[in-house]
Amino acid sequence: MSKKFIFLAPIVALVIAGVYLYFNFGGTSARTAQVIDWFKDPSSRPELMMTAGTRCGDAPFIFPTDGLAGFIWDDSFRPGHRHSGIDIFGGADVGITPVVAAYPGYLTRESDWKSSVIIHVPDDPLQPGRQIWVYYTHMADPQGNSLVSDEFPTGTEEVYVEAGTFLGYQGNYSGDPGNPVGVHLHISVVKDDGFGRYKNELEIENTYDPSPYFGLPLNANLNPDTIPVCE
Repeated sequence: MSKKFIFLAPIVALVIAGVYLYFNFGGTSARTAQVIDWFKDPSSRPELMMTAGTRCGDAPFIFPTDGLAGFIWDDSFRPGHRHSGIDIFGGADVGITPVVAAYPGYLTRESDWKSSVIIHVPDDPLQPGRQIWVYYTHMADPQGNSLVSDEFPTGTEEVYVEAGTFLGYQGNYSGDPGNPVGVHLHISVVKDDGFGRYKNELEIENTYDPSPYFGLPLNANLNPDTIPVCE
């Protein structure tokens, strides 16, 4: 492999990701336009980047990875779609940007999960006595080769982790091999079903607004245009 190709590969990956965002997420909102501009040159807007481990004010969760919170809770990418979490783009290639646990809890990785883990929080810091789950995904390459930490093989159930525990790396696996998304982490706060299991994360009604957990304006209904950063 030539040195020129190695140098260009990350740039090509970012351009592909930008094109994907434009054609799949649309280019109508001010936030989407900012994300697309940032993808063209991630170094151009350092003030929009968050750092893994950052805690905004007295929020209970830390930020789980380096990157830009480009798409947030209840963003709509197409008619009928409501985004159930946060998409954080690191601006690097697959397998480069680490992901850490945002809050302590008990980690599960189902036997068929190539790119995902979920962490059970038995006592919600915002509503003591309520159980929640924190879901992390896209931690695999385009073919589904896992980038999740070897500490958490498939079949892992309820293993305790502290906040800041390394979980894996940002990837771009879409669930459809060979049809990648942009390199990022998707994270969401998922409701418990009342029986100690998580609800279907794909439905926004089964998730909570992550704003108070992170101390950031992560609700698209209240923040339609701006990239969230700590004040």
